[in-house]
Amino acid sequence: MEQLLEKYAALAVNIGVNIQKGQNLLIRSSISSAPFARLIVKKAYEAGAKDVHILWSDDDITRLRYDLAPDEAFKEFPDYYVKAHTDAVEQNHAILSIVSVDPDLLNGVPAERIAEATKAAGTALSEFRHALQADQISWSIVAVPSEAWAAKVFPNLETSEKQVDALWNAIFSATRADLDDPVSAWQSHINNLVQKSDFLNNHKFHSLHLRAPGTDLTIELPEKHLWCAAESVNAAGTTFTANIPTEEVFTMPLKTGVNGVVTSKKPLSYGGNLINNFSLTFENGAITDFTAETGYETLETLITTDEGSKYLGEVALVPHSSPISTSNLTFYNTLFDENASVHLAIGSAYSFNLDGGKKMSREELVAAGANQSITHVDFMIGCAEMNIDAIKKDGSKIAIFQNGEWAI
Repeated sequence: MEQLLEKYAALAVNIGVNIQKGQNLLIRSSISSAPFARLIVKKAYEAGAKDVHILWSDDDITRLRYDLAPDEAFKEFPDYYVKAHTDAVEQNHAILSIVSVDPDLLNGVPAERIAEATKAAGTALSEFRHALQADQISWSIVAVPSEAWAAKVFPNLETSEKQVDALWNAIFSATRADLDDPVSAWQSHINNLVQKSDFLNNHKFHSLHLRAPGTDLTIELPEKHLWCAAESVNAAGTTFTANIPTEEVFTMPLKTGVNGVVTSKKPLSYGGNLINNFSLTFENGAITDFTAETGYETLETLITTDEGSKYLGEVALVPHSSPISTSNLTFYNTLFDENASVHLAIGSAYSFNLDGGKKMSREELVAAGANQSITHVDFMIGCAEMNIDAIKKDGSKIAIFQNGEWAI
């Protein structure tokens, strides 16, 4: 276990944020993940980091706030937290998030409280989010099991210890940390994804047609769209990998160019609640109707967050045979579940998915077809029956996905 944790921490530091000598690192972590956070700090200093700072959170305290704080508390967001993030951008710090949240943390909390808190945080951190989506600094996300999360994924195991161990093993496998040389394996993996994105960029497709049980959706792409994969480059010219794991090749839809119906294939954990077996209907980019077997109110809260939360900001291609998919596990955590499935994202688009987008103003991004929102939430739609045709301006088609797998 110690060797696996060492490899996993090295991945987060060297492939994830790719810390540079003399650079500062800001870590966001739950106190339940403190042992792993300490290992990250050690690895960062060994890699040459100048200083490391941590912003701690705690699930129990978060739940107490939602249960006991007055209503007005959820309309505010602390200035110190905003400043920590804006300073990190201005001073070219790297940011690593260690996620371990209980998927059912806010189950039973009134939807309006979650909505107010989401809007307050999203508004306060909008400039920071814009900086991340423009790749101004290096950032990455990794996960560490919590007891509540592990119990959700492995409810049939007898003890909490066995559940946590099983989730650790699943994370190690999904992130390739259990291989002899995870860093080299990741470099090879990134190269394979980049080959796919290069193919798509060379063809400059006009739109995509996605078909699967419950899904018949056409997605028009902006004229200057760019497909991206795994590795990004920040404003200082340093490469980094935002998500560990990642199996996707992705771009942005044209804001007003999405039409049809799409059906989820995995549960979505949002705002501490689960949304399951849901469908969305789109007309001219906007969600005009939706259904959900569970989590209807939570879904409604999501798509009414602001004007942009009725539109899409991302379309991502992931083969059904990805390591996370073949594990047959539902992680109830988007970092993992999105990498088991073709997925879309409600909300803001990444500016780096446009040619020249990293240097565009918000107004220029909107004019180029990018959606703007204070939220960005991925949901999973892929399956073994997913077929995707890429369509050129002249109407000719190339099958890029057949039966859930890459066809290129």
